[in-house]
Amino acid sequence: MKRLYRSETDRKIAGVVGGLAEYLNFDASLLRIITVLLFIFSTGIPVGLIYIVWVFLVPNEGDVK
Repeated sequence: MKRLYRSETDRKIAGVVGGLAEYLNFDASLLRIITVLLFIFSTGIPVGLIYIVWVFLVPNEGDVK
């Protein structure tokens, strides 16, 4: 079963997008671009809050394995 975690190898800030990309089997660079566009067009607050919540709720890759 696949588990959601923050990536330790594919991270730019906290590994949230890298881990989500691995979980969804999606390209991390494309998902980062989508995240930045959502951040810009949603005035940043909803996407930024979700990102911050994920940093604290989703475990690191090393903690899961």
